[in-house]
Amino acid sequence: MSIWGDLAAAPYRLEFVAAGAARTRSLQAGSGEIVLMLHGTSSHLEVYSRNLHAIAAAGFQPHAIDMLGHGFSAKPDRDLQVPDYVAHVRDYLDAVGAERVHLIGESLGGWVAAWFASEYQGRTRSLQLLASGGTRAVPAIMARIRDTTTLAVTSPDRAHTRDRLAGLLADPSTVDEDLVDARYRIYHQPEFAPMLPHLLCMQDMTVRRRNLLRPDRMGRITAPTRIYWGRRNPMGDVSEAEGIHAAIPGSELEIFADCGHFPQLEHPARFNELAVGFLRANSAVPA
Repeated sequence: MSIWGDLAAAPYRLEFVAAGAARTRSLQAGSGEIVLMLHGTSSHLEVYSRNLHAIAAAGFQPHAIDMLGHGFSAKPDRDLQVPDYVAHVRDYLDAVGAERVHLIGESLGGWVAAWFASEYQGRTRSLQLLASGGTRAVPAIMARIRDTTTLAVTSPDRAHTRDRLAGLLADPSTVDEDLVDARYRIYHQPEFAPMLPHLLCMQDMTVRRRNLLRPDRMGRITAPTRIYWGRRNPMGDVSEAEGIHAAIPGSELEIFADCGHFPQLEHPARFNELAVGFLRANSAVPA
């Protein structure tokens, strides 16, 4: 599979949106209720290339964006913490005219989506969290994120970018080489290396603890919520997902057995079926 093969089957739009002061790269398709899809740390919108058309075909309007400081979006010269990302999401939704939204977030994107849902209950139709970060501060995992990302960004060797991505999969041999190429190009923009410390600031223990998704915050989430987790997720075991599930009232939990950190990439058919079903169940439009 490849990014372009995934996207070739139906129309899509790739454009830049002015989200407040932040120029934001956005991949869109379809029409209907907006579904905003958020990626993880140092990642980019292409991680949703296998999901965009399935969601659009179900009568929704998916928007996958490069989050603030990431991909080809604006790169402010300051550390970015969760409230900064949440403000960017709010500004993006205002820019595209979405009063209410379905949120899908993976890793850091899940962390941001959950925080947004806790702050903006009235703007969140539904919430789907994929291997969501933000509830634990584990030094070994934080160091791994910092070290592997820094090596991939600072080295001209494409293999380090491939390793950074492949190491998150249950089966590293299945990594999409188009995705590696996209990430390599992003990492080697002239402005990306200076931005990197600002993106990795939450791998500092003091900063991370200040931003953690604690049970009291998750308890404020009122939107219907489903959590997805890979049993072979190298960023955290299933007990982390169970903790999120216990903290968010009425949430659902789906465990993917042979899966790492990317349910939507590693098992797109199953994820798309489940995600679309959840969106339909929580849509304002009758099925």
